[in-house]
Amino acid sequence: MKFSSLSLRALLIASTAVLSPTLASAQTETTSDTSAEAAAPEAEDLKLNEVVVLGRYIPEVLRSTSEVAAFLAPEDLARQGDSDAAAALARVTGINIAEGRFVYVRGLGERYSAARLNGSPLPSPEPLQRVVPLDLFPTNILENVLVQKTYSVEYPGEFGGGIIDLRTLNIPQESFLDLSVSGSYNTETTGKNGLTYYGSDTDVLGFDDGTRKLPGAVRQAMSTGLLVSSPNFTDSEIQAMGQAFTNAPINLIQKNDSIPLNGSYEASGGTSFDLGSAELGVIGVLGYSNDWRTRNAVQETGRLSNQELIRASDYEYVSTEQNIGWDALFGMGVDFGDDKIDWTNLYIRRTTKQAYSREGYNFLSDRDVRNDRTAWYERELYSTQLNGEHFRGPWTLNWRTALSQTKRDAPYEREINYIFSDIANSYIYDPSGSGSSNTIGFSYLDDKVISGGADVKYVQTLSSARDIEYSAGVEAYQNERTSQTRLFSFDIDNPPLDFLIQQQRPDFLFANYNINPDVFVLRETTSSEGAAAYDADLEVLAAYAKVDAEIFPLIRTAVGVRFEDATQSTTPLSLQTSATPPSVPPELENQYLLPAGTLTWNFAEDQQLRLGASKSIGRPQFRELAPQQYYDPESSRIFIGNPYLVDTEILNLDARYEKYFDRGQALTAGVFFKQLDRPVESIVIEQSASIFQTYLNAPEAVLYGAEIDIKRVFDSPIRGAFFDTKEFLVQVNYTYSTSEVKAGPGDVVFPLQAGGQPRPATEYIIDGTRLQGQSEHIGNLQIGWDDEAARSQLTLLLNYASERITARAPSGQPDFMQDPGINLDLVYKKGFDLRGQAFTFDVKARNLLGEDFEEYQSGNGGYIRVNQYDLGTTFSLGLSAEF
Repeated sequence: MKFSSLSLRALLIASTAVLSPTLASAQTETTSDTSAEAAAPEAEDLKLNEVVVLGRYIPEVLRSTSEVAAFLAPEDLARQGDSDAAAALARVTGINIAEGRFVYVRGLGERYSAARLNGSPLPSPEPLQRVVPLDLFPTNILENVLVQKTYSVEYPGEFGGGIIDLRTLNIPQESFLDLSVSGSYNTETTGKNGLTYYGSDTDVLGFDDGTRKLPGAVRQAMSTGLLVSSPNFTDSEIQAMGQAFTNAPINLIQKNDSIPLNGSYEASGGTSFDLGSAELGVIGVLGYSNDWRTRNAVQETGRLSNQELIRASDYEYVSTEQNIGWDALFGMGVDFGDDKIDWTNLYIRRTTKQAYSREGYNFLSDRDVRNDRTAWYERELYSTQLNGEHFRGPWTLNWRTALSQTKRDAPYEREINYIFSDIANSYIYDPSGSGSSNTIGFSYLDDKVISGGADVKYVQTLSSARDIEYSAGVEAYQNERTSQTRLFSFDIDNPPLDFLIQQQRPDFLFANYNINPDVFVLRETTSSEGAAAYDADLEVLAAYAKVDAEIFPLIRTAVGVRFEDATQSTTPLSLQTSATPPSVPPELENQYLLPAGTLTWNFAEDQQLRLGASKSIGRPQFRELAPQQYYDPESSRIFIGNPYLVDTEILNLDARYEKYFDRGQALTAGVFFKQLDRPVESIVIEQSASIFQTYLNAPEAVLYGAEIDIKRVFDSPIRGAFFDTKEFLVQVNYTYSTSEVKAGPGDVVFPLQAGGQPRPATEYIIDGTRLQGQSEHIGNLQIGWDDEAARSQLTLLLNYASERITARAPSGQPDFMQDPGINLDLVYKKGFDLRGQAFTFDVKARNLLGEDFEEYQSGNGGYIRVNQYDLGTTFSLGLSAEF
């Protein structure tokens, strides 16, 4: 049926039916009694239009939401072959991935996107972010992923780019048991030279056996509230504590001339039980992975000389990481028909063992230097959730409660600095005597979210095809974070240091016989001014009301408002009882009314147009507010927070055309506009002979763009034995976006180094530059075939993102940029039977074009390679069996 067949007469009758369904029915019956033949065409006309009011060819998932959304179904996750949620989301229109972990939606950084697990908020184990990194979530535990790009009031007010709802496996339809194993080879890492250190006997499992535990004598000394140094403790006590630190297994970096293959193992299973009036389902997943990554990189810093950008420092570094992962999911659900309750428990652990060595010319010290680092990072996420759905006629009640906690433990972050000696013709220990010559860091982060919410819906039927849905809900959650860092070093108590000692290997250099008052003395260098620890808290109370209705045929409106009362605080803590208590930044306490509305015009049975407008916010992240220094191993930069940040307020406008060919096949095209008041931007500053990255609120920014996506599945156009049974897939999406940060002569900012006093915005931001993280062009292409008869599937996947700003450079310098480039992947799967058992063999190739990572500065007549290394191409083979 076409749109033209909907006559004005039918529209008038339908409108009358909305205003008075009973009266309309009575009038129809009366008309039928007096002139049945005349009324029959009218009744038939109205009946046909009521059947097709909601587009029958629009997929159910996207019909259930009135918003602009994208959906990764199970078949999408399986076809793409991505190992984690971050990689899978890189295929979605308007999304690109930063650092392989954080999702950028429509050019807005990870701060403007929120991730939820089965509708509940998640904490983050990352010191620099409150948003959880999505590489933590393996695709094997996910049922599907919903990405909502327009704001609706049932979701939190913290919304800029999108909401990502990760939905875990549920009650299985039938019993199953899957076992799989895979191995992979990377051209830049596997079988090549790399770095490592011994660590502990159980490192391969991702758990330390106690080798990295802070010595008991040191823990006892710290409990006194005094710095572990003289004169707080005697020379003999300090010497004993210094000798108690683990030395050789942590300090000695070794070359590994053949880095091993990557490997992973996974088991998943589930079943259901018929309890008569109910069905009980149980599902479980357990996975282990062990991956290696080596970077052979170039790192440079720039400076201005006569307004020309020139290279100041120049390094080459090698970094090898061993990443060990554990994934476990246990779910249980009971379905009573009209009532359903799910209990989901998730445990994810990621451990990174890093060995790093950098050498080159340092401009600030005007000499050749070498920095050696070893580190061990443990990240864990626990989540237990209880969700319920209850149906009572037109009423639906959904409720949820969750406790989620993440932890990050980084014991023995060890760094030793060396200088080049012409006499020894090699690098020797830096004898400067300052604590910066060697450091031992112990940091810990605990982030917890307790949340609960309930939604009630009532459906009022207008006709056989149209209704009004009234919904309202409440939500409350509290996010608490505790972070602490303790720093130690071995200082030279009686300089100068003997030249022969300077030439010793690190395991000999810091051996017990050198830990004494004549050579090295332990000293705690933890800051006493609140920069070493902080407590943070975010409490949100929210309520919303929404009406989603198709009052007139073909037109659906969803209008709602959300009220949020939020209090956010970051409290610096002093770890020394004798220190002056640090100043506490004021709380960020705000109340917001956030309206949102969407209009959907379903003008044909397979087409519709959506228009949306909303207001939302963005809050500074805990780490951005805390004045605590943090070394980021990903960027090799030191970060420090700014307690003078405030919330960002956002206006969102959207329009999208959608045409659906069949389930899972569609053409969509849309435009969007966002206005951001006081967006948070990161800046790089030079201070006290060091380079830091910190944050400030820019005055204003706008972002706008357009996106298009088409997905088609069709039979093979080529005839022949090989092609006859194949079904082909073509999916293409492209997003163009541009942005502008505004900083005029009268605008001010409140940077950290100004102590909260206003400074001209133009000193830190160039007017008209783009927002950080925003790529002008993002594109994806998927081409492949599926052969059910041969049980085979092949997919070629291409992802492209143009350059984007990663940080604002020091005053006068061009911004730091990154060019993600083109990433080309290939996934092939083949099913076969062996002795009556079904198996699946898969081959995956990642980054076939060999795209590298490059962060740089370009302008003022110069080009600086801030961080550059080859990513290599990864080939993997996998085998799975289904029982």
